[in-house]
Amino acid sequence: MKSLIALFLLVLPLACSQSSSDNETVEHLYLEEEMAIEPNASSLKRVVMDDGVSVGNALEDVDQKIIKESYLRFQTQDLEKTYNQIKQIVLQNKGFIQSDNTNKSYNTTTRHLTIRIPTSAFQNTLDSISKHVSYFDSKNISARDVTEEFIDLEARLKAKQTLEKRYLELLNKANNVKDILEIERELSAIREEIEAKQGRLKYLEDRVSLSTINIEFYKQSAETGITVSYGSKMWNAIKSGFDALSSFFLGVLYIWPFIIILIIIFFVLKKWINKSTKK
Repeated sequence: MKSLIALFLLVLPLACSQSSSDNETVEHLYLEEEMAIEPNASSLKRVVMDDGVSVGNALEDVDQKIIKESYLRFQTQDLEKTYNQIKQIVLQNKGFIQSDNTNKSYNTTTRHLTIRIPTSAFQNTLDSISKHVSYFDSKNISARDVTEEFIDLEARLKAKQTLEKRYLELLNKANNVKDILEIERELSAIREEIEAKQGRLKYLEDRVSLSTINIEFYKQSAETGITVSYGSKMWNAIKSGFDALSSFFLGVLYIWPFIIILIIIFFVLKKWINKSTKK
């Protein structure tokens, strides 16, 4: 009996040690997450913040990511002709018209185009459109450098994907329900972040590869004033008076039964009043 108790006491610490080792592995990975999640992004930030040659060396092999946009507004005498000219220029530069809207106010018709054009043909497209415009009411051109954001997102995405692989490896080794649930919860959060960063990268890539040109061109309709002589005004007044008089008599004809009833009532009342007075 004593030998069995001694054997049990020897086996128990070994079992506890094995379970403790698994838990420590999970906890160790959780503690490492903050350090492993964005190593490349942190390094990039340190390099970009430094002054001197190190910044140039870090970015010299990276293609610049520039988002170019423009807004043009001008007047035209022929809306359809101007539209056809712009459409031809866009097709020549391998772009496309993303949206086309027309609206009218009191004396102005305005057409608004949103054009997506390859960034390499952005300036050439603007120059070609400008040749057909004598004067711009508004002409704005902007270029935004998103290279640092692009690199930072790629580094963060790579770190998250690496961390995802480590959690998957740990998930395969997990041997109790608690650890499995913890790892799956962390994996779900990591995958959400990966999808968000992939979506942002896709958006930036689209804006960088295709520049946006917003164009508004409008045409004003001619307003011609009509001069009316004094004699014409008098004649129009006489006609208006005659029309009003005709309308009055027509109205009387519509209510003639009521007028007859009122006349009868008047005479009856007058006769009754006269009789009352004589008495």
